[in-house]
Amino acid sequence: MSSKQVIYTVRVEFGDCDPAGIVWFPNFFRWIDAASRHFFSENGVPRWEETAQTLGVNGTPLVDTHSRFVNSASYGDTLHFAVSVKEWRGKSFVQSYRVTRGEDLILECEEVRIFSAKREGGGIRAVAIPEEIRRLCE
Repeated sequence: MSSKQVIYTVRVEFGDCDPAGIVWFPNFFRWIDAASRHFFSENGVPRWEETAQTLGVNGTPLVDTHSRFVNSASYGDTLHFAVSVKEWRGKSFVQSYRVTRGEDLILECEEVRIFSAKREGGGIRAVAIPEEIRRLCE
């Protein structure tokens, strides 16, 4: 089952680009990470600091990613990141991104993320997806 779709918008600045004037590829992953959190926020999920206290969930770290770059982007461009959850699993989910500039496809990306909690003694561990969060985002 897929989820709601949320659009995250970025205006590319000069400093986001490499010397050739195209977006330096790591910036796409920075924006994708922001788009992931924006997805949850737009669907009514509180900040991770709050869910850490109420649900024991302190975020959704990335465990796998696959991307396909189709066209380049440059400063002055407005990019739209269409974000949804393609698949809900027990402790992880697949989040999908389609990045466009107007009608032009720039990038497609899929990520596997987990819902995490603090591990006693340090670090993090994957936890079951809280039903409250899943319900808000489907």
